Amino acid sequence: MAADERHRRGALAEKAARLALQKSGLIPVTTNAGFRQGELDIVMRDGDSLVFVEVRYRSSNHFGGGAASVDLRKRRRLVRAAHLFLAAHPAHAHRPCRFDVVAASGPPERPDIHWIKDAFRADDI
Repeated sequence: MAADERHRRGALAEKAARLALQKSGLIPVTTNAGFRQGELDIVMRDGDSLVFVEVRYRSSNHFGGGAASVDLRKRRRLVRAAHLFLAAHPAHAHRPCRFDVVAASGPPERPDIHWIKDAFRADDI
C-alpha cells in the first residue's frame, strides 16, 4: 500500500476516534502534536485530566489488531512526547494525565472503534 493511502486511512481513523471520544464527553485540545521523539495523535481533556490518545488503525485484526502494536518502544516514545508537550504547554502541567489507545479496524471511512481507557501508565515503562 502506498504511503499516501496509509496516511489517508490513518487520518480517517484519527478523525473517527476523536469524534467518538467527543461523543463520550472528552474535549479536544490538539491533534498531531509532533516532537523529535514522537507524535501525539490526539490530546484531549476528560474532566480535569489530560488524555494522550494513540490511534492505531488496522484493516483487520489478523495480526493482533491496532492495540497490540502499541509495544514498549512505542509507549516510551509516547511518554517522552507527552513530557515535551507538557513542557511546551505549562498551563496543562498541573493536570493528571493518562494514556489511552483507540484501536480502529474495518473500513477506514467508518471504522469500528475500540477505546482502551488508561491503556498504560508513564511509570509502568
